[in-house]
Amino acid sequence: MIDFLQLENKLKNNEISNCYIFCGSDEKSIKNSIKTILDKTVNKDFLDLNYAQLDGLTVDINGIINACETLPFMCEKKVVTVYRANFLRDKCDKAMEKVHKDIAQYLKNLPEECILIMYYIFENDREKESYKLKKLDKLATVVKFSKLKGAMLQKKIKAIFDKKDKKIDKTELALFCSCVENNMDIIENEVEKLCCYTYGREITSRDITEIISAKNDNDIFNLVDYLSQRKPQKALDILNELIFKGESITTILRMIERQFKILFDIKLGVEGGSTKEILARELKLHPFICEKMMIQSKKFTLQQIQKSIELSLETEKILKSSSVNSKTEMELLIINTARA
Repeated sequence: MIDFLQLENKLKNNEISNCYIFCGSDEKSIKNSIKTILDKTVNKDFLDLNYAQLDGLTVDINGIINACETLPFMCEKKVVTVYRANFLRDKCDKAMEKVHKDIAQYLKNLPEECILIMYYIFENDREKESYKLKKLDKLATVVKFSKLKGAMLQKKIKAIFDKKDKKIDKTELALFCSCVENNMDIIENEVEKLCCYTYGREITSRDITEIISAKNDNDIFNLVDYLSQRKPQKALDILNELIFKGESITTILRMIERQFKILFDIKLGVEGGSTKEILARELKLHPFICEKMMIQSKKFTLQQIQKSIELSLETEKILKSSSVNSKTEMELLIINTARA
């Protein structure tokens, strides 16, 4: 198994495999890689005749074989993509399990003139590649598309700004990365918005905070802020919004725990005389974010933050050890935390 940065290097060197299996949470990067493969192997004038897309939720092995066995027209290669290939997950129904077993056999005899690409998207950021992929690693090039972080994310985003001939300084770039959702679809949209908003001038930190759509970390910041103001209904509204956007209860709970743990460290640091610069460096936070959290920490006593962490951990324990209504437990957590 390789990561998508290794895949990029291979594609740049025209090292193209007969079969790819992609997995990960960044569908935009997966689609970009498929496009790169298409551009390198299929003549655009005959794309419709040499490129087939199949829905992995409804396809059977005969559909895949028929698409792969059809000879390319006026090209050396044809490409077949199976998206939503959930038969590659460890847990699937009997029909999908049969597709997986059949495809594992078929890959041993895949025609040389066909490039088969199959992919599925992780349900959350903590999901790992399935055990099935490890078994298929010898029959296909398996690529995991993990979300970029730190310097690699900044480098990728900087390249997007460069492509648009827009200058962004290191400080503003770091702030942009900390504010935007780690999703290439969203990132490209936010870059476009920021470039239009600052047309003819340099990008400032204020531009970023005013323009960039709030990501889930900011939603959690606001949720905790409402708890400090003893406004549980406002916090519940944000909880419902996050659930509506597709965030799982466990992910939301983990983000709340993280927020309170950082507030605890900041509160201790401030009381110990640490400056914003010291805390930002020690906690690996952007100075702008650190300053916001220092202000938020003043709205709580150390005892309140400790109690909030305890309530969060207790909720996590309940969710893991019993079959309760997870949303109800989260609502109780918010109400009890507002009263702490």
